[in-house]
Amino acid sequence: MLDRDIIRHAGEFKGYLDNHQYEVSDTGIEFPKASVMLFGEYEDKYGITPNLITTEGLNHILSVALRDGSKLNNFYLALYSGNYTPTAALTAATFAATATEIVSGTEGYSNATRPQWSPTAPAGGQIDNYTAKAEFNIVTASQVTIYGAALLSDAVKGSTSGVLISAARFASSRTEYNGNVYGLGYRVRAQG
Repeated sequence: MLDRDIIRHAGEFKGYLDNHQYEVSDTGIEFPKASVMLFGEYEDKYGITPNLITTEGLNHILSVALRDGSKLNNFYLALYSGNYTPTAALTAATFAATATEIVSGTEGYSNATRPQWSPTAPAGGQIDNYTAKAEFNIVTASQVTIYGAALLSDAVKGSTSGVLISAARFASSRTEYNGNVYGLGYRVRAQG
């Protein structure tokens, strides 16, 4: 129901964006006049962590859904090792350096690229990959410390291209060891 309501009121949402009538918070993007909240969360074996949908990510989502923006075919999950809390201004161009993305194939994970986010079809106002989480094959001489995660449109580790949809700093860091497979899920929801 919510999906159809958003599409039916696309002009109103465009107006909210054009007039900056939305609020960015630690939990998502709220459109107060429409009583709609757009938010996401990461899930791993340690639990669920709310994310920040960046301004760049929000603009992309809304451009594709409510205007004539070009749809991107795939999105990828990335991990970072910096003790960094994402802000709405974080972009794909600044993510790798600012958050210290884990890119090493010998002290990080052996996947050649960022693992693809492969969600199921949207239903009930949400979309996620919880039934087939992205897998990071951990390689390290001792341990890898993960502070957070992000969803981006470019598969290349450390890339500064594409769109950064979201990022999150975990409440507590994750410590992974050689040979571990770290599974990561991501969900986006719209609630009204």
